Amino acid sequence: MKEVKVTPIKDGTVIDHITPGNAVKVLHILKIPESTTAVVSVAINVTGKKGKKDIVKIESRELDPKELDKIALIAPKATINIIRDYEVVKKHKVELPTEVIGIAKCSNPTCISNAREPVQSRFHVVCKDPPRIRCYYCEREPEDVADMIV
Repeated sequence: MKEVKVTPIKDGTVIDHITPGNAVKVLHILKIPESTTAVVSVAINVTGKKGKKDIVKIESRELDPKELDKIALIAPKATINIIRDYEVVKKHKVELPTEVIGIAKCSNPTCISNAREPVQSRFHVVCKDPPRIRCYYCEREPEDVADMIV
């Protein structure tokens, strides 16, 4: 049986060990394709050493810390690989901070963070795996964290 592989990237980011089925959510929070003209490769339900996983490869782009926090909310076991000249130069797991500021929207429409006040959204991380967050202002916990990411 012939094995088909995704071609390596010269420079960019590989997001590996994404929770199976969540690659599309990762693309959504990174605003791909509208935020990039680079080549993006997606592999869904790939069999790895530890079971099924998704993988996203983004050519010519390295992610900023805020984007990494967003990924941690969706895929807490994801690994970020920075590629330069076809080599992995940096590899690390995403890590969800104890507090998430400005990257998620409270699900409570009457929360002060959703009013026209100059208040940035702020959440305490209640659990890192699976990710659960609680609004600092109204203490509401969203059912699906992925739906709250802005």
